[in-house]
Amino acid sequence: MKPSFSVYLYGTVLAKQNLYMVVIELNQVKLHAFHGIYEGERLTGSNYEINVRVAYEEGDATFDDLKNTINYVEILNIVKQRMQIPTGLLEKVADDIIRTIRHQYPFTKEIILSIYKLEAPVENFQGKIGVTLHKKFDG
Repeated sequence: MKPSFSVYLYGTVLAKQNLYMVVIELNQVKLHAFHGIYEGERLTGSNYEINVRVAYEEGDATFDDLKNTINYVEILNIVKQRMQIPTGLLEKVADDIIRTIRHQYPFTKEIILSIYKLEAPVENFQGKIGVTLHKKFDG
């Protein structure tokens, strides 16, 4: 026979908090970079498209000062700087960008970042190939 447990809360009201999120977005950022595992990719490079979504809780923000939000120009600079470092896998590039954004903006709750190679060296393929990392943070 399993024991049964009951929890009683007297005089306690558990209210669901409304959390409002602000999302800063950079869409279709186009850059040329030298990522890839093939020698040709490291020599000639490829064109890339990057999309970034950075979310944080609105809190008591009044949206009257840049220091109370995430500066999208700084996010763009983080992306540009990291894309200049040749790397074998796009997953590593995306992870490094997310880590840098989170370090610079520790109040960030969620980051979604996609990197697409626009002219992938894949035979008989038209389109774009890429990776998306989606990370959520507590605290």
